[in-house]
Formats: sequence, structure tokens, C-alpha cells
Amino acid sequence: MENNYYQATRRVDFSAPALDQDIETDIAIVGGGISGVSAALHLAERGYKPVLLEAQSIGWGASGRNGGQALAGFGASMHTITKLVGATEAKKLWDMSVEAVDLLHERIQQYAIPCDPQLGYLHAALKPRQVRELREEQEELAKLGAPVGRLLEGGALRSRLNSPRYIAALEDKLAGHIHPLNYNLGLALAARQAGAWLFEHSPVSRVEHGKTVTLHVGAHKVRAKYLIIAGGAYLNGLEQKIDGYIMPVGTYIMATEPRADVRDLIPHNEAVADVNFVLDYFRRSADDRMLFGGRVSYSKLPPPNLGAAMLRRAVAVFPQLKDAKVEFAWGGFVDITRNRAPHFGRLADNILFLQGFSGHGLSLTGLAGKLAAEAVAGQSERFDVFAGIPHARFPGGQLFRTPALVLATTWFRLRDML
Repeated sequence: MENNYYQATRRVDFSAPALDQDIETDIAIVGGGISGVSAALHLAERGYKPVLLEAQSIGWGASGRNGGQALAGFGASMHTITKLVGATEAKKLWDMSVEAVDLLHERIQQYAIPCDPQLGYLHAALKPRQVRELREEQEELAKLGAPVGRLLEGGALRSRLNSPRYIAALEDKLAGHIHPLNYNLGLALAARQAGAWLFEHSPVSRVEHGKTVTLHVGAHKVRAKYLIIAGGAYLNGLEQKIDGYIMPVGTYIMATEPRADVRDLIPHNEAVADVNFVLDYFRRSADDRMLFGGRVSYSKLPPPNLGAAMLRRAVAVFPQLKDAKVEFAWGGFVDITRNRAPHFGRLADNILFLQGFSGHGLSLTGLAGKLAAEAVAGQSERFDVFAGIPHARFPGGQLFRTPALVLATTWFRLRDML
């Protein structure tokens, strides 16, 4: 599904050749999303000459298709993270997630990446139960030492989010939004200028483990001392040992035509997401379109009449859009874990993996690449904090794990309605 607004508005001139030779290198990277490209950039800045292999084009996957919302934290709540790892490690994880947002903005400034960065975010509640949850989140953030925003209600809410659907919203002063594909491409350009080798349209069909790792790419081979696997939902079973820990889930976005009234809908230009389990998320684009995302799909096919379906969801939030025209509608897969926490680790001493960002990875992927680079350089303490998060496979194996997840999600959808 390539009717992608981000592709139509890309402003970074980047392309890379397909691999056409055998290469020996210190470090190979699989995946040209933000995590893989960030790893390549950080490694090149350390003096390595990494080789990155992307099956499609840089930013083709979730990194170039997502809602553009750059947040601290994780797909799992900090309450869940604390239960998983304890308070001390949870605080380290939170602090690194804040660092991830800072790193994103540092990279944008450092390399003058034209990706329209904007600060400001609202977590929106539809029901009194969810308002209570937002108050609990305020308390949790205060314990972490995070800047705690106001809980907006009544007129204060309407002045920031002009929708009849929501009854409250929690300000998030750390988060914001960007054009994700331009950011990904800007990092790739910086990585190449720093000395990394990047190859597009170079799918890895097989990985041989060993003291030297061998990657098979068509008729060619890349031999490396270290390997970083960062293919996310698009690994297609390349490494069976980690395959069952993530589920590729489809999510979808539409973009309206540029509209004069879009600025009145979110006057301060925050990104917004509600707090439902199956959530809606939306924001203004730099050219005054409404970008509206939501829905999930567990098949390999997009929902029928996607643009019209997404517009109906948007009109339920903003009746003012009833006469809007959908100019772009697209989707792709995110890699979710059972507990919605990120899944980092090792398959061997010289093979690291980064996956399971669970729809919350735009900022965290950049830091993930940095942590993987640190680990390759022998400084693995921070990577190991993430690797210490416990994970379990989805039940049912390849045949039944999708139906099991559908049943679980149906329960959460019903809870959203209560």
C-alpha cells in the first residue's frame, strides 16, 4: 500500500545501490528503519565501517509509515514496566526513554534534517474511567521525576482540542511529532557521510552463526564479526529464535487535503492519541492536513475502502471534517510484544537484536541504535537494562498465535466501550 503521504512529501534526497559484491566488515546490520540506520550512524561516528542491508528501501517499513508521534515511555505503561523489572530498573528505562526524545531532536539539529519537528502532545480520555487513569499516570510520572502536565477539562480542553468526543486530556511536554520518513532518510544520509555502507533492495535470505557471521544476500555474502538485527515486523522468519516474540499488526493512516480549518481543530499543534487499547491518533501536518491513524488488522490485507473507513473515524472525533477529502491512505505493520515492552537481546555473543517497539518506537528506535553501537564497542550496560525485560512468546505458534491475539484484542475493545 504505497499511497503514502510521507513518500509524496519526502525532502531528503537519498538512495542506495543494491549489494553487488562480497564484503568483509566488522559489523553488519539488517534493517534500514530508524533503529538500523541509527546504529549505522553511531558506529560510523565511532570509527567503524558498518554495512547495512535493507530488503526494500530505507524507511520502507514502520519507520516511514507511522503516525509521526515522538514520545517518551513505552507501549507498556510505566506501571507495567515496574512490575516487570522493579522500580530501580524501571527508572533507568524511563530516563533512557527521555534521552531518546532528546537524541531525536539533537540529531535533527545536528544534521539539519527537514522533518518539521514540533513539541506538544495530548493523551485524550473518552470516559470517566480513563480520566482516573490519566490522574494515575500523572502520579506515576511525578514519581519518576518527569515533568507532569496539566489535566485539561472543560473550556481549557476545548481551547486545545476542538472535539466533542473527549472529556479530558493530559498534557505531555516531552513529546511531539515529526515527519518520520524524512527523519529516517536524514539519518541515513548522515550515516553514509560518516562512512557507513548502506545497501537497498538487498534482502538477507539466511544467516550463518559463528565467530564470523555470514549473511547470504542473493549471490553475494557479507561476513562480519558482529551482527545487529533490526528488521522488526518485516524479518519474515529470518531468525526463528526471536520470531515468536513479536506479532506483526497492521495499522493505518489517512491524510486529508490541506484545509484552512485544521488549525482550529488542534490550535497549539500538538500530536494527540486517545487512551483506548485500540486507539485513534492524529495530528496536523506541516501543510495543514489532518493525519489520522487507527484501526488494526491481523491479516496481510488492508481493510477495504481504507480511506473512507479512516475518514469515518476522523469525523467521529472531528465532525468539522464531514466534507473532507482523503488524498492519501496507507498502512503497514508494527511489531508488538505480548507485554508491549521493547524486546532487545542477543542470539549469540556477537549477534544483537532490536525489536518489539509496539507502536511506540519513533524516538526509542534512535536510542536503540545508539545502545546497540555501545554494546558492540564493549559498553553493554545500558543495552543490558533493556535486555533484562522479561518476555514470552505469543501462544499458539505460527498457526494459532494470530487468532489468540484477535481474541485478546476483542476483549480489550469491549473494555474500551465500557
